[in-house]
Amino acid sequence: MSLSTLIWQTVFFFMMFWLGCYLIARDPGRLQLWLAGGGMLAFSTGIAVTVFGEFAPTSDLAVNLYRAQRLLIVLPALFWLVAMIWLIPNRAAWEDRYGRQWLLLVGSMVCIVFYGVALSFIIIPNTQRMTPVLAWFIGLDLFAFGLIITQLDASDKGEAWLWHFLRAFDYSFFTALIFGGQIIWVMAAWTGLNYPLVLVLLGCVSAAVFIQTFSDSVQTLLDRVAFFNAPQLRQSRAAQRAEANAAQRLDAQHQPLELPLAEFERLTRRALSQMGDLPKLASNPLTRLSLVSQRLQQNGQPDGTLARANELKTLLTESITKMQPRDEGDFGTTDAWRHYNALYFPYVVGLRPYSRRAFHDEEYQDILAWFQSQVPERTLYNWQTAASRLVARDLRERSRRLAP
Repeated sequence: MSLSTLIWQTVFFFMMFWLGCYLIARDPGRLQLWLAGGGMLAFSTGIAVTVFGEFAPTSDLAVNLYRAQRLLIVLPALFWLVAMIWLIPNRAAWEDRYGRQWLLLVGSMVCIVFYGVALSFIIIPNTQRMTPVLAWFIGLDLFAFGLIITQLDASDKGEAWLWHFLRAFDYSFFTALIFGGQIIWVMAAWTGLNYPLVLVLLGCVSAAVFIQTFSDSVQTLLDRVAFFNAPQLRQSRAAQRAEANAAQRLDAQHQPLELPLAEFERLTRRALSQMGDLPKLASNPLTRLSLVSQRLQQNGQPDGTLARANELKTLLTESITKMQPRDEGDFGTTDAWRHYNALYFPYVVGLRPYSRRAFHDEEYQDILAWFQSQVPERTLYNWQTAASRLVARDLRERSRRLAP
């Protein structure tokens, strides 16, 4: 393998490894992003194994790497097929979730088909190496798939995606170039190509991508070490990072009151589920409601991304509280209580009635017991969906009263 081929393979590896990490880092709590990102990471590992096989010091190692490579280039198709099944649980849910984004979903399926066709040119003739044309075809197909999944995820959350995507790519690329470029220079000017330096090269590129892509988590960990005795400073730095991240994802052109009712209700449902995670709530388009702006002015608070998220959380809590039956105590189990119970205790109080690992205060044990014994998870989900529509309509009506 020549140096120019190694550089090309390294760039190819970087693109796939970065895109896999980026998809997972967008929202580590979403299984479909793990599946899509996992497919990218599997393929990038296959590229690395192919490169290592070219410089393997023994024939046995080269054969084992070749076997691993054939497995790793097949795995992405399995990951992505499961991701597609997850994205389309049923037609009704698909139409409600994606609406006009159906072309993107179809595009992702086409990418999987093309990837399968490309694999046939490698697997069937038992080819050990990918030709440059085939490799570029696969690379473009994979990158298109990653872009589509990114857009689907952003559309589902009502977020902007382009600037966040470009910023993440930009930081990772130049960091990888700084460290990987030095190793390539050493190989070109001094040592030549050899197995140890190739290992170090791809290891440095991987580390640079990982640190930049998961920079929030890395900085949080480092802050805990550096500022172990300064909790207020740690919180301040975390808030600054959350503000910057949310600002990149927030679509400032969104006008919530101009959205169709179904879309407004979907964003409200998502906002309710984000009440326990302020940075995620901060990127919700409902933070742009005129009602939020008015409340900030009335309270004399500065206008900011996290300030808007806090105010939206307050408004959601107020709408939920309106559902509580009057003069019937703090908790009840009749039909009149179901909408209030379905939203207030999981989202405002933060109860997780079906989690075995969650810890709750003693005062909520009776409520938890009622959820666990009398309310199946599917029933709770249906109640929350119905209740979120009421919250959405309340927010919409309150905001429209302010419209000129």
